[in-house]
Amino acid sequence: MNFSQLINQRESCRNFSGKAVSKADLEKIIAQARLAPSAMNSQPWFFYVVVDNEKRQEVAKSVQKFNEKAGAFIVIIEEKPSIPVKVINNFKVQDYTKVDIGIVASYICLAATELGLGTCMLGLFHEEPIKKALNIPKEKRIRLLISVGYSVDKEPRPKTRKKDTEIMKII
Repeated sequence: MNFSQLINQRESCRNFSGKAVSKADLEKIIAQARLAPSAMNSQPWFFYVVVDNEKRQEVAKSVQKFNEKAGAFIVIIEEKPSIPVKVINNFKVQDYTKVDIGIVASYICLAATELGLGTCMLGLFHEEPIKKALNIPKEKRIRLLISVGYSVDKEPRPKTRKKDTEIMKII
């Protein structure tokens, strides 16, 4: 699958089959995601990969109902940025840590798509029950969850996007 095919195939899955995702596939996804760029190579992330059925159900209770049949969850924890990144975050009034989390999440979703898996990035969730279920330290911050699994839908939905002229200006 070339890159154009990959980005056209990737969508937010809302119809998971319930089939388990292999640990080997999840390890491949994380191996590729760890290559994502980050400000000053800070890699400000840690991943909890949830495959245990009981833990998976606990996480599913804290997100939107359509995720109940996801085969796995990847919980992205924001790690503290390195000192140089803290300095540029303050200097540029930009939080590169959040940008880096978004980049690594995109890598995760694209890597999963290449393996024939569906994903959905979840920003709306109840953080405390997830932390409790997964024994995540209280001081850690969950930034995103990604549900992963096999889609029941065989073809991606048509993509509705703004026109190029609405989002770009070539000067």
